[in-house]
Amino acid sequence: MEKEKKGFFHRLTDISRIHHRAAFADVEYRITPQESVFMKMARDRYSCRGFENRPVPEKDIQHIIEAARLAPTAANKQPVHVWVIKSPEALAKLKEATKYTFDAPVVFLVGAKPEEAWVRKYDGHNGAEIDAAIVGTHIMFEVTALELGTTWVGSFDPAKIKELFPETAGYEPVAIFPVGFPAADPGPKHEERKTKEEISSVL
Repeated sequence: MEKEKKGFFHRLTDISRIHHRAAFADVEYRITPQESVFMKMARDRYSCRGFENRPVPEKDIQHIIEAARLAPTAANKQPVHVWVIKSPEALAKLKEATKYTFDAPVVFLVGAKPEEAWVRKYDGHNGAEIDAAIVGTHIMFEVTALELGTTWVGSFDPAKIKELFPETAGYEPVAIFPVGFPAADPGPKHEERKTKEEISSVL
């Protein structure tokens, strides 16, 4: 009797294993891999050039600054600074250096200080501007995560910025980021991307 019980449970176990294989053997083909949070954000982000006439909450501004602070830089030298331009007077001054503020309620200006940056010993390349670009990228994605809008603006008069904002002395302006609640859709070139084959190679 005991032997028959063992035989029964053994067969039952085999049936369970067969059922398990039948149910899950093709699971990787039946379930679409979930897109990562970052990938979704990268896909959704777009260059916003129009904003609603309402202020950005201070807590959001602080989150954006923190994202900039956490950005990686070469040898962790952090040769960068971020200026938050949000007073009516400061925003008006900035318009003298660029026409691309899009009347955003707040603008982040990122500057780099070359003398504080890591320098590549092989050719003397200074990493300050790259570090500032990484900080700018963190700013853009945190803005997106907060469901705000921005665009990377590189069209500005750096000499004028230095003149209008003496606080930037010693830094080279790298980029400005108008930030606000989006009031504009993606531009016509937003979906234009090279293929994976065009943009990457396996060596």
